[in-house]
Amino acid sequence: MHPGLQQALLRAWTGRGALAWALQPMAFLYGTLIALRRWLYRQQWLATQRLPVPVVVVGNVVAGGAGKTPTVIGVVAHLQAQGWRVGIVSRGYGRQGDAILAVHDGATPAEVGDEPLLLQRKTGAPVYVGRQRAATARALLQDHPHTQIIVCDDGMQHYALYRDVEVCVFDSRGTGNGWLLPAGPLREPWPLRALPAVGQRSGHLLVLKTGPSALTGYAAQRQLADHTVGAEGDIQPLTALRAPGAGPVRAVAGIAQPEAFFALLRARGVTLESTMALPDHYDFDSWSRNIHEGYTLICTEKDASKLWQHVPLARAVPLVQTAPPEFYAALDRCLQPLRPAPLSS
Repeated sequence: MHPGLQQALLRAWTGRGALAWALQPMAFLYGTLIALRRWLYRQQWLATQRLPVPVVVVGNVVAGGAGKTPTVIGVVAHLQAQGWRVGIVSRGYGRQGDAILAVHDGATPAEVGDEPLLLQRKTGAPVYVGRQRAATARALLQDHPHTQIIVCDDGMQHYALYRDVEVCVFDSRGTGNGWLLPAGPLREPWPLRALPAVGQRSGHLLVLKTGPSALTGYAAQRQLADHTVGAEGDIQPLTALRAPGAGPVRAVAGIAQPEAFFALLRARGVTLESTMALPDHYDFDSWSRNIHEGYTLICTEKDASKLWQHVPLARAVPLVQTAPPEFYAALDRCLQPLRPAPLSS
């Protein structure tokens, strides 16, 4: 999407102005198609595949990033601490090709996508990417037969995969103007009506808010780490950005809401000489060396795997997201009946 059009839509979605009203006929058609699709699943004319292990889907109903990836990382870390053997599946948005692939250390963002690389690096869990989530999960289970639970990165609207728990992530935008795409930001109506045929049921939809909003849900805390990470894994304190001889700092972000990253940097006391907001999942292939010469370049962890291919000296600043204990307690309650018996020694 052209950046200018994208920004116009983002502004329109915050209220119910002229552009939003002009797009209502298209939103009505979109809503009709959503209702028809849900009806087909309800009647089981469209098939939902159930896996032999529980599935937790982490996603959202609002277009654009809301904090799904750090939420997946947090959920996986919690499940691992509880003794679950976790596998992760993802579509691998922005990659080339649709083949089912295992994410490994030598994989590139072009092969598997930027977010799956980050998930594999941060969690150590097996991560597989593929267009069809159920087939992707079955490939993971075949290669890793001791896996006890699958966490699906995105896919709330991917009804072909049966889910046992859903985690819906919202940021400070909430539901925007409350209208469906393209008149508003919603991919489906909110609040959701449970669709039991695909696994949705009361009490198994958890709402996690990564920014202040009026929605009811669990509030996560977000801040940037107090250090940066280099391409070789070396760690430096943020204060090194102000050390004598350090160049002016330029921050770049190719995420859904770049300004949020810049604000978190400033909240950590980082003085930014300049910022560059790039489209979500920007590949940096057209990156010009002239743009960054003379600057200390910092970026998000999601951008790092792509940026380091062009600027090895760039530094990534990790995001630290902490969900409240009540959120994880609710997740555990949902999963407790599905927990497998301990393996015999």
